[in-house]
Amino acid sequence: MTGICDNYLGAFAVSLRASLAQMGWLMAAPQLAGALFQLLSVWLCPRFSRRRAIVTGVVMQALAVLGMAGIALSRPDNAVTWLIGFAILYQASANFVQPQWRGWMGSVVPPRRRGAFFAGRTRLTMITSFTVFAGGGALLGLFQRYELAWLCFGGLFLLAAVGRGTSAHQLRHMHDPDHSGERAAISFTTTLSRVREAFRDKTFYQYSLFIAGMQSAVAISAPFFSVYMLRDLNFTYWQFAANTGVAILTQFFTLSVWGRICDRWGNRWVMVSSSLLLPVVPALWLVSSDFGYLLLVQVLSGLAWGGFTLSTANYLYDLRPPRADFASYAAVQSSLGAVGIFCGALFGGYLAGHLAELAAWLPASWQPLHPVVLIFLVSGLLRGIILAWFIPRSVELRVRQHPDLLQVVYRISRFTPGAGIVLDWLTVTRKRRD
Repeated sequence: MTGICDNYLGAFAVSLRASLAQMGWLMAAPQLAGALFQLLSVWLCPRFSRRRAIVTGVVMQALAVLGMAGIALSRPDNAVTWLIGFAILYQASANFVQPQWRGWMGSVVPPRRRGAFFAGRTRLTMITSFTVFAGGGALLGLFQRYELAWLCFGGLFLLAAVGRGTSAHQLRHMHDPDHSGERAAISFTTTLSRVREAFRDKTFYQYSLFIAGMQSAVAISAPFFSVYMLRDLNFTYWQFAANTGVAILTQFFTLSVWGRICDRWGNRWVMVSSSLLLPVVPALWLVSSDFGYLLLVQVLSGLAWGGFTLSTANYLYDLRPPRADFASYAAVQSSLGAVGIFCGALFGGYLAGHLAELAAWLPASWQPLHPVVLIFLVSGLLRGIILAWFIPRSVELRVRQHPDLLQVVYRISRFTPGAGIVLDWLTVTRKRRD
């Protein structure tokens, strides 16, 4: 389901002739809803059956994707508005499930097997999601020749809905050994008080502003890469899939390399080094529209985001207050980032509605063929400003039991436009000694 919904939602909106402002809302509104529902889940679900909460959330996800399929097949006049509504439901349900699923798997899988289990599951999820994504691109390209892309979108979303419905059925019959709801609720309350105190710490405060600011700057341009490729450059769907897939594959295959570099040089060094590439990537899209060139740009993008994603996740683990529940702490940090994405996407939508005024600032010889690339330039400039503010203030933390890639286990929770893989912390396990 992730391989279809996360990667093709923007392309589907373009096929529905969504305006640039609507593309901004399509990214902004679901992110904010997801942030709120993740916090709601951590606070509310310990008071109810965890399995019932998870199954309910998964069913709602399936219904949201089924609604997207209905839009593709019926093509109503207000299709984009409906799509934004279903995207909100999809993200809200996904984020509502996420903290509870992590706790459930932690109580089912023995501690000594968690590392191997979750690492294997992450690889399987990545392979499956990418295979579905690549297959979807090939099918869309084929159906596009006969002007039946709408039918293919409907079939892909139906497939995703069936897959999620099957997951709900399987989860409904799984054993949940944990019934310590009251203790979990108290733990979250305690963690929130520690998080409030943590904001008084200068290092954490500056780190939080940096992450939220960078995610906001990325969100300014992220919704419009699909528009640029499919509408302005007239890429086929398989070209779109190849461009997106190269970045994802590069990011996935370099995660272990970045993990070893984090161990050797520290998370700050990797975080700063990879961040230096982030302002450059959107600017490179202005150089050429050649398909092969943009593939190379995406390789660089995947390399940069692989290091940034892993190092910032590890940095957060080191930065959290002592004895704080990391699951709740990560949920709060994720919510801050989502608010940043919401603001950035709305600002990007505003810029998209004023591209003519933005282009008027440039000399006649600098006028771009496709004005939407000016949003990429603004995003890159803001990334650079945020980075210039953070680098002198960042410090290498004193690691409390260094969490390399084999100790802090992550899962690939979703794919996002512009940033690729999003990692979600799962558990901390001891590194196996040979």
